[in-house]
Amino acid sequence: MVAAENMRALIALMLAIVALAVGCTRERKVDVASSLNPARMPSMSTTNVNTLISDSGVIQYKIVSPLWEMFNEADTPYWRFPQGLYLQKYDPYFQVIATVAADSAKYFTNQRLWKLEGHVEMTKVPKDLFLSERIFWDQRKAQIYSDTFIHIENATHVLEGTGFVSNERLTQYRILNPEGIFPVEKN
Repeated sequence: MVAAENMRALIALMLAIVALAVGCTRERKVDVASSLNPARMPSMSTTNVNTLISDSGVIQYKIVSPLWEMFNEADTPYWRFPQGLYLQKYDPYFQVIATVAADSAKYFTNQRLWKLEGHVEMTKVPKDLFLSERIFWDQRKAQIYSDTFIHIENATHVLEGTGFVSNERLTQYRILNPEGIFPVEKN
């Protein structure tokens, strides 16, 4: 008799556990898709990027970045390099002729416009150095420019000022608001 009562209690306990388990497993439908905005999410995200870019089989650039995100669904599609960007430009013989390093960068794909920010450093062979906080590179206009402080060094002089415009080869440039001390010979 005690065994039968224990058996009934055990069956009742098991039925209670099953009923509780069934009651706790109700499906809740969560509409995650409607809360996502494709324009604000990267279409592609790549880490530890080290890639070469060529044109007609000739390597033109090397891009190195810890993180490369593409936002193809944004109103203005762009690529983002939030953790920095390092770029090398090559001549047809695969010799480095220029480098660009920035703390962060964006490339607006439709406009073909680069926006480099943070500590931006550009070098050009043989020993030209350009430093700024923000530099734009408009590939359509073949122009590089800045609206912030610029520091330029080469073998013969140091130039500084605010605002800068140049061709993309950095061979013809001017500082819009020059500053500094310029030595002048007395005649």
